[in-house]
Amino acid sequence: MMNPVSIAGAGLAGSEAALQLAKRGFPVVLHEMRPMRETAVHKTGLCAELVCSNSLKSTKLASAAGMLKAELEELGSFLYEAALENAVPAGGALAVNRDSFARRITELVENDPLIDLRRDEVTSVEELAQDSSAVVLATGPLTSESLAASLQILVGDYLAFYDAAAPIVMADSLDMGVLFRQSRYEDAESADGVSQGDYLNAPFSKEEYDGFIDELLAAEKVIARDFESKDLFQACQPIEEIARAGHDAPRFGPLKPVGLTDPRTGKRPWAALQLRAEDADLTSYNLVGFQTNLKFGEQARVFRMIPGLQNAEFARYGVMHRNTFIDAPRLLDRNLRLKAAAAQGVQTPVFVAGQLGGTEGYCEAIRSGLHVALSISALLEEVDAPRLPRETAFGALLAHATDANTVGYQPMHVNFGVMPPLDQPVRNKGKRYEAYSERGLAALGSYKGELAACGLLEG
Repeated sequence: MMNPVSIAGAGLAGSEAALQLAKRGFPVVLHEMRPMRETAVHKTGLCAELVCSNSLKSTKLASAAGMLKAELEELGSFLYEAALENAVPAGGALAVNRDSFARRITELVENDPLIDLRRDEVTSVEELAQDSSAVVLATGPLTSESLAASLQILVGDYLAFYDAAAPIVMADSLDMGVLFRQSRYEDAESADGVSQGDYLNAPFSKEEYDGFIDELLAAEKVIARDFESKDLFQACQPIEEIARAGHDAPRFGPLKPVGLTDPRTGKRPWAALQLRAEDADLTSYNLVGFQTNLKFGEQARVFRMIPGLQNAEFARYGVMHRNTFIDAPRLLDRNLRLKAAAAQGVQTPVFVAGQLGGTEGYCEAIRSGLHVALSISALLEEVDAPRLPRETAFGALLAHATDANTVGYQPMHVNFGVMPPLDQPVRNKGKRYEAYSERGLAALGSYKGELAACGLLEG
């Protein structure tokens, strides 16, 4: 009998991976330290316990979250099926009774003859790899200190212990009549009048800046949990905390206008926000230096006061919280395999799923567990796993998260900002999203056919 696949963490990603592997006939040892060792946020020892919201986001197909759910359904996700079975009214979103949902997943795991659920703490990647055919690390954002230390030996400085992500906005929602393209100390235009530079710049007048700072300071913040300590803010100051240090402090920090010239006035602006492209297709932009602890609604309200962002559509809001994750673009391949493990002498293949791998969101975690299960199945069956098309929701996220050209990586959820642009641009937002969805479903159909052809789709 082959050695089992060893999985650390029975959260969303680990539970989905275990059930998918068992479905395909592979024995699994699933390690979960709860309730033997508690975390700061979990309340039970159940598998797949939801610790924040009970919402799995929109079911609308013409949305990135809806596209992701279609993938989960088409690929036979156990956890997505359980979510539907335990759904509660939530309008256009999928929300679940978190207790009955977790109990259902625990029941599935415990009743599967190929899954050995062990209530113990994994403290070492090397020990987990012993006598295993493959390893999956799915311990989430609150990975224990001992396992994180073991992982850090493998990956070096590419392990982070907090999530400090600035908001991302869609390019086509920006006012390019106000924003201008220029890098600091470079000419705003070339000789032929074409805009230059790697950054978009939002120029503030003094009056605009004063009004923005006043509202920024008055905005409602997220109340930090016990595990979100001051160390986070010391490592990366939120923009509102910088402003709290002094009204002009942002103007000498993230909003400094030095080296910039507003082409509308020919002068340096009073202050300026820089926006950096989030992807090679220039479909979305990151608000540079705008890590924030404001509530999402407040971010939308206050940040739309920035000149040129009055109609900004947010692909991702800023977040700041305790979150252990790896620098995926440097460490993971398209199968979510940890490349550094073999280099450090760990011969057993090691994969990473869920938030530890640098993705955000419940359905994203479920989908990553399913993807890892398919990758391991292909490895053990000695077949080539088909490449997940970038036109699918998770394919776009996977391409972004494993692209070595992605710099300053922060955890990301599925969104249209990381998807490849349409061959034919569509100006109407609603129709554009429908086109993304139609294209994604077609790509998913082809992918399913390739999975079936190599025996990976059905167990």
